[in-house]
Amino acid sequence: MDMLWSGWGDPAEAAPLPAPVTGLLRDLLGVRPAGAAPVGWEELRVPESPLTAAARRALEEAVGGEQHVRTDAGARIRHTRGKSTPDLLRIRGGDLTDLPAAVVLPAGHDEVLAVLRACAAHDVALVPFGGGTSVVGGLAPEHRASGRRPFVALDLRRMDRLLALDPVSRTATLQPGLRAPHAEALLAGHGFTLGHFPQSYEWATIGGFAAARSSGQASAGYGRFDEMVLGLTLATPEGTLEAGRAPRSAAGPDLRQLVLGSEGAFGVITAVTVRLRPLPRTRVYEGWRFASFEEGTEAVRRLAQDGPLPTVLRLSDETETLIGLAQPDAIGASLADGSAGCQAITGYEGTAEDVAHRRERAAAVLRACGGTPLGEEPGERWARGRYSAPYLRDALLDVGAFAETLETAAFWSRVPGLYAAVRDALTATLTEAGTPPLVMCHISHVYENGASLYFTVVSAQGEDPVAHWAPAKRAASEAVLAAGGTISHHHGVGTDHRDAYVREAGPLGVEALRAVKRRLDPAGLLNPGVLLPPDPAGG
Repeated sequence: MDMLWSGWGDPAEAAPLPAPVTGLLRDLLGVRPAGAAPVGWEELRVPESPLTAAARRALEEAVGGEQHVRTDAGARIRHTRGKSTPDLLRIRGGDLTDLPAAVVLPAGHDEVLAVLRACAAHDVALVPFGGGTSVVGGLAPEHRASGRRPFVALDLRRMDRLLALDPVSRTATLQPGLRAPHAEALLAGHGFTLGHFPQSYEWATIGGFAAARSSGQASAGYGRFDEMVLGLTLATPEGTLEAGRAPRSAAGPDLRQLVLGSEGAFGVITAVTVRLRPLPRTRVYEGWRFASFEEGTEAVRRLAQDGPLPTVLRLSDETETLIGLAQPDAIGASLADGSAGCQAITGYEGTAEDVAHRRERAAAVLRACGGTPLGEEPGERWARGRYSAPYLRDALLDVGAFAETLETAAFWSRVPGLYAAVRDALTATLTEAGTPPLVMCHISHVYENGASLYFTVVSAQGEDPVAHWAPAKRAASEAVLAAGGTISHHHGVGTDHRDAYVREAGPLGVEALRAVKRRLDPAGLLNPGVLLPPDPAGG
């Protein structure tokens, strides 16, 4: 099943906003219905594919037939850009400027190599496409200064197998097109789990997780995806790169780390070997309340540094708690009951004995830090609605609101300043533009030395909602860098964060990465302009 072309996920899962939320948006933010209805599917004007007949024949030979090279309007539209709010607003407005020339579906590593050779021979760029869930411009390549060249979307859905499983070492090798639920089902059949459950879980793929350094909502217990990767295979225009033959090695720099987070700019990930965990026998989620975000942050830091660490550990600030965004399937409930303070969610997965032990010890720490237990109901409600937020974003767009997210991370000592700087930058910029926002935040991932901050911004759309967001995004990015944060914790770089990433990496770091790209992708075919700016040396 494909995702909704003009929104997130399965249309059957979408729901309208509750009346209290619609009223709040109208009264507090001045949100009004959009002036024009979104463009319908039948109204989209799709140009003919610019792919030459020779290029198409070469691609068909690479993937075993014309049925695996699609140039029909439907396939091309569904592979246009990702799922950020600007992406959706553009396509809802009929903007198809980032339309691929074709969608190519390889069945394995050798076919990917053959596609890359065909693209090189016919000067066609290529964008790897997994679940299409990028929210940072990771699927919209830039065109070179000398003019537009066609690009194809390399859809990896046919590469969806469990290639190997080693129960002794607790590892599995997976193909990149496996969607996360399918991967979990395959592993569960052998008694294992990957434990990677990001908000995009229902649609994202194994290859996408690796390419963007994804982090799941249970990262406190299972770790980030890049921590799970033990080996990988990369297909490049110059050949195959294999990285990782042992759990750890001192044999030079770790080439796995060069590929993880590369977002398709260096090659196409065609296999990933990951470490596994036994399926948990017990799962318990519960809620806690703190008087302030500052107090809750101190409690979360205590658990992250001194333990015991829950499997899931999240903390919403006062605004997010009040609006109820911590539990998207019950948004607006806190407005009615007048709750205040900040809500934390803790979750425990494992054996019954382990869960009980960690839960009891963590509760003692949380109480000592001023936390009040709310029982399991808030935690279970969060678990039921943990993948609902993107649908909520679409519902906000439908009533004329603008809603977008951004995330960052910093060391614990910098988290308070980073939180204030980004919140203030977003509030000031959007208020000056005449669309005062609600800015909400939660701590979504924790480490011994720091944490990530995940912001959600809601405002009126303004006359040009895409243009209205751009200055706020720039201001927030400047605030992140000035406050000592990283420009992206788990969404990746894409074109949205690229210029800020260049500043974060520094001139020498960027040139080192350029040297890698020149060696692996000398013609600059792969995801041009994503991760790195266009190369002045050409390609």
